[in-house]
Amino acid sequence: MSNKTFLTIHGMVYAIFGLGLFCIPNLLWPYYGLQLNDEYSVFLSQHTTIFLMGIAAISFLFRDVEEKSVYAKKILTGLLWTNILGVVITLYAVYIGVFYGLGWSDPAFFSFFSILCFINLRRNQQPNN
Repeated sequence: MSNKTFLTIHGMVYAIFGLGLFCIPNLLWPYYGLQLNDEYSVFLSQHTTIFLMGIAAISFLFRDVEEKSVYAKKILTGLLWTNILGVVITLYAVYIGVFYGLGWSDPAFFSFFSILCFINLRRNQQPNN
């Protein structure tokens, strides 16, 4: 998959989740087993949107990065570590019982994007032939 395709898809998925957690947190979080009981928990969900939309913006802004360039390697490495961190944190939430219901989908989501980042990073590290 080209960097442009991968970064476009990555950005779109993060933007969709970011908008969802900002606009309809009371609808989304219960599917993961979380209840938003007050305005503070709703705000924390909306606050998370800062980071999700930031990752989406970075993905969109770098989607035209030249294949196999230093910049492609750096953005893909950053996204790989971001997604690996997502795997660890969401697996922890599943393990301690905070996430249930669709909670398993978050580690799967972050694992999927970690694998795609890794594949694209490896492809970008191959010498030009």
